[in-house]
Amino acid sequence: MAMPVFPVGDDPGSDFPQLLSRVGLGQSPLPTGVVAGVPHATTCVALRFADGVVMAGDRRATAGHLISHRSMEKVVQADRHSGVAIAGAAGPAVEMIRLFQVQLEYYEKVQGTALSLEGKANQLAAMVRANLPAAMQGMGVVPIFAGYDMRRSVGRLWDYDMLGGRYEEREFVATGSGSLHAGTVVKVGFRPGLDRSAAVELVARALWEAAEADSATGGPDMIRGIFPIVATITAQGWATVSDDELAERYRSIIEQAGQVVER
Repeated sequence: MAMPVFPVGDDPGSDFPQLLSRVGLGQSPLPTGVVAGVPHATTCVALRFADGVVMAGDRRATAGHLISHRSMEKVVQADRHSGVAIAGAAGPAVEMIRLFQVQLEYYEKVQGTALSLEGKANQLAAMVRANLPAAMQGMGVVPIFAGYDMRRSVGRLWDYDMLGGRYEEREFVATGSGSLHAGTVVKVGFRPGLDRSAAVELVARALWEAAEADSATGGPDMIRGIFPIVATITAQGWATVSDDELAERYRSIIEQAGQVVER
């Protein structure tokens, strides 16, 4: 095919799909949206509390309208004082996080000291940007990065867009298909200086409400004993909230929901 030539005044502009249509090639060959059959992770939230940050994510992965996995771990420890929560195409997300963990460990072994928390956020941004070709085909990854900054003695949060842009949030952040509902619950219930118990309760309730409104978000499975992954990151490091504690909290939430229905 010869290079198309356009006369003066007929500049095709920057709309590439429209250009393809004008030269007879139809629509852009790059599909958008969710690729059918590719498992996608969904809702994750993170917020600051008095001692650091708490991260939480549901366990459901979906492929279109099907539940492809009921116990996926979307909140993952990056190193002792940081973690990543993933939403988007599950395969690229898991691969990205594994590589991120290796890079942080390698840096610490070579340099003899851990990379700064902001440096870790920058490194993850570069990895998200490198995934752009896959994102254009519907396999994007949109993580949350959070950790305890040992230099500033404070918890910090970042969210990302598919182009690798990183944005530090001051109080809380949510991502994934249920982020609107989870983020609204956190926004209403958030108070500066929450203690650990109140912070864990808030993210647990946020994921519960997201699961009630979003079919791609999995709620607590009391029959199978599957609960969201919830972890805190403080000056003492990463700590996962036990399933026993989460089960007790969700029993309380379910009881409260039942009382509302009875009224």
